[in-house]
Amino acid sequence: MMENFFSHPIVQTEITVTMRLLCAVLLSFAIGLEREMTNKYAGLRTNILVCVGACVFTLLSIYGFPTFAAGDNVSVDNATGIRDTARVAAQVVTGIGFIGGGAVLRHGATIFGLTTAATLWMAASIGMACGTGMYGLAVTATILTIIVLVSIRFFERNVLTTSTKNMKRLAINLSCKNDFSDTIYDFIVEKFPQLREITRKQSKQNSDITKINVIIDIHSKKPIQNTYKTFQKVEGIESISIQEFNDIR
Repeated sequence: MMENFFSHPIVQTEITVTMRLLCAVLLSFAIGLEREMTNKYAGLRTNILVCVGACVFTLLSIYGFPTFAAGDNVSVDNATGIRDTARVAAQVVTGIGFIGGGAVLRHGATIFGLTTAATLWMAASIGMACGTGMYGLAVTATILTIIVLVSIRFFERNVLTTSTKNMKRLAINLSCKNDFSDTIYDFIVEKFPQLREITRKQSKQNSDITKINVIIDIHSKKPIQNTYKTFQKVEGIESISIQEFNDIR
């Protein structure tokens, strides 16, 4: 009885569909976990949903539309008996571009999020591979994607030490006495050649205090700590806060 149940074509189809969806979830979880551990905006949920969504659309292409058969009431153009199983799945390639485009951000002359967009693109392709039942391709693509994300980051940070990708961007907000504002302003301009922005204005709460806001780029493994040490040597600073921009590549 049970053998007849599991051998039924509809039941076999449902089992196949479920296995492919579960495979998409597991593989996209592996990629999303790497993104989540590195504090990227597109983490577990985004990668899983993109991968499973691509898998669903691919399954719809394969199982969701029956083949047209020739008959008296069917026109010649529609009576070919051929089903284009790639029609719906092909739109995933186009549609994922909108999500990837939304992950790319621009701050001044710097563009962030390209790696995130490319990762979502890979998640969609892995989902499509799961949807077609090409498990070997899906697993291999997942492993290679994780290797690239992890190993290339290590290579950039430890071998390509002078690469612009290793440059950290800091936002510095400091308060100083009015008498020291010119000296501190000149110090910042001279000390940090990769100065992106600097502004200063008198504090509204205290007319004797000047606030200086700075955005700089710096090559350092500990940018915040080293920048603090640099400003500790400067006379006249009342308070200082330093924040690092999140790298969302």
